[in-house]
Amino acid sequence: MSLIKRNGLLPTGFPALFDDFFGRERFNWDNSNFSSTSTTVPSVNIRETGEHFEVEMAAPGMDKNDFKIELDGNTLTIRSHKEQEQKSEDNGYSRREFSYESFQRSFVLPKDVVDDNGIAARYENGLLYLTIPKKEQAKQKAPRLIEIA
Repeated sequence: MSLIKRNGLLPTGFPALFDDFFGRERFNWDNSNFSSTSTTVPSVNIRETGEHFEVEMAAPGMDKNDFKIELDGNTLTIRSHKEQEQKSEDNGYSRREFSYESFQRSFVLPKDVVDDNGIAARYENGLLYLTIPKKEQAKQKAPRLIEIA
């Protein structure tokens, strides 16, 4: 611990208030929902069953045509790009505003496990759902009874 000397210009409670304000969760850019450029990316849930993988991505306000989903080898990439333009004129003044939203998330799936011919995707109520089936040899087999000879 180091000793800090104050010159008396700041009130005693100011540093504690400053630390409390900037130490809160909203300034935690290392959160998994923030990219390296400090922009938000949608949250994703991935679940593995014996038959397939299920991916749920929260992306409200999008349209199914805003997404591009690719499987390259065993890397699944979900991209989205959306542009909006608003134009208004009032009393001789005109205003044009542009809005751009885009993100990209990639996931590496286990090698030789995914059956890429049966991947299905749907967008419903702000959620993107993907079902990625497993190859037959990778599916979990039902337990079997082994008799003792």
